[in-house]
Amino acid sequence: MGEIVVVRDGSGPEILLVHGGAGPRTTWGALAPLADRWTLAYVHRRGYPPSPPPRERQDFEVDARDLAPLLAGRPHVVAHSYGVLGALIATAAAPGSVRSLTLIEPPLTYLVPDDPEVARLAHIGDAVLTHGMDTDPTELREFLHIAGAPIDDGPLPASVIAGVRRAHGGRPASEARPQLTAIRDAAVPTLVASGNHAPALERICDALANTLDAQRTTHPGAGHFVPSAPNFTAHLETFLRENAT
Repeated sequence: MGEIVVVRDGSGPEILLVHGGAGPRTTWGALAPLADRWTLAYVHRRGYPPSPPPRERQDFEVDARDLAPLLAGRPHVVAHSYGVLGALIATAAAPGSVRSLTLIEPPLTYLVPDDPEVARLAHIGDAVLTHGMDTDPTELREFLHIAGAPIDDGPLPASVIAGVRRAHGGRPASEARPQLTAIRDAAVPTLVASGNHAPALERICDALANTLDAQRTTHPGAGHFVPSAPNFTAHLETFLRENAT
């Protein structure tokens, strides 16, 4: 299928940045000042130029296979949303290859069973991946709002429509079952972050942090795009420095 593209900027220890449904620039722009002290390695998942398109669909297992060789240098891994799924699978297969993990609002809904709001998030997320622009309009807008898309009461912006179409047909996040015990048992230093904008995501992040015995932090102010929230960059850098070895 061809290799994915990783664009590096800066110098110092490497931070491997794995985006989700939004591209690297949108997801990680606020972290750019870290390039003065760290090497920022911007992963471009399949379907996000200049990386090649997926052979069939967006798939977290394919993401994991793409990420596996990028762990050879033992980077810090920072992943967002759908990108967390592949990052966790790759890390679980070789936990000693990761210096630390920072996991931001992943759609790991199975971690919170029997919760109506989490079940609703799983339903609308899977619906958008399955039906794309043919998703029930109310459910589509509900999901896009949680996902941080720039929408209002008017027609959806062209950029948002393009993102929905790119994700259409992707493997549902509800199918992901990363081997979290392998990461916990290896004592990989982990930070779980959220933006305090959606109760379902807060509960998922609480459960994930508990499962991985991870640090837990909340940064409101930027919705789903937690890396853009006030003080997130400073908190992330402190965590990375604490786990530099």
